[in-house]
Amino acid sequence: MRAGINRRKFLTASGVVAATAIAAEAGGDFFITKQVARKPGNPGKLVAPSVKPKPLPADVSLNIPGLSPFFTPDADFYRVDTAFTVPRLTPSNWQLRIHGMVDNPMTIGFGELMKQPMLEHDITLTCVSESVGGGYIGNARWQGTLLAPLLRKAGIQSGTDQIVMRDMNGMTIGVATDPVLDGRESMLAIGMNGQTLPPAHGYPVRVVVPGLYGYVSACKWVVDMELTTYAAFDAYWTKRGWSDQAPIKTESRIDVPKNGRSLAEGNVTIAGVAWAQHRGIEAVEVYIDGTWYQTKLSAQDNIDTWRQWYYVWDATPGQHTIKVRATDKTGYTQTSVKHEPPPNGATGYHTIEVSIT
Repeated sequence: MRAGINRRKFLTASGVVAATAIAAEAGGDFFITKQVARKPGNPGKLVAPSVKPKPLPADVSLNIPGLSPFFTPDADFYRVDTAFTVPRLTPSNWQLRIHGMVDNPMTIGFGELMKQPMLEHDITLTCVSESVGGGYIGNARWQGTLLAPLLRKAGIQSGTDQIVMRDMNGMTIGVATDPVLDGRESMLAIGMNGQTLPPAHGYPVRVVVPGLYGYVSACKWVVDMELTTYAAFDAYWTKRGWSDQAPIKTESRIDVPKNGRSLAEGNVTIAGVAWAQHRGIEAVEVYIDGTWYQTKLSAQDNIDTWRQWYYVWDATPGQHTIKVRATDKTGYTQTSVKHEPPPNGATGYHTIEVSIT
């Protein structure tokens, strides 16, 4: 959107990623539609991937009541849509055109895509409109084929630094070439949590790039990729003041207890999730009334997913302030500086107040 306009003003999702935000531009103005009922996932079975992920560690989920599940169910996965109605593509009419600064422009259909090596990879997606402690985040097991080999087959020309992805309605999403080609599991995804993609999440094919906010990476209903440069083209969100480079910030959230709750004295479990996609979480600390305490972490699935944490507090009567901060595997500890989402993601400590009686 235009610089200085807060993207969250037209995002209507609320609660724990349960609602739908749909926005479109006409004559420079934005319009918000009402919330749309979810439709069931697309029927059909996925072909078994040729590369399976390692089995999940037994303690990747802490199973604490109120804590976000490790895998977010499709029906609860957040949505920020760019169309008034969910596009209805089918495998028979889907094609992906790869062109621009390439030596061998190509167009592939769904049948050819399905002949590519398939893999599964767990990835946590985050919207740049995620406020500190908010709900525009979800974790899923994605199935698809790696994007980098297809782009290299097209012959990327020297100087190319941006891939402009377009959905079937012409929405443009610009992603840097480096994170797509650097070896991470950037994929053309056809499956989500063991099923074909639900229509609302990009059926039949979407893009998933680990470690980047969705506005530069998570192109749903993708049909076109143009290899170009940032100097030559500004994608939809960068035209409106958002950064063209959008690595996800190291952040954390308290899921339980909820803000404002009154609890009985004694042992109180504080728990939540932390994320630093494509870097991984090394440690999480909670602050209670002036002191920081190390929490216990769930097992790390991979560096592209969030990680659960908890701390058992011997709570005494009174009003108490609780905060959380995470440190990623590069050694960086998230900042306490409060910053709203524009232009490249929110920062600050998620903070709650509880009463102990």
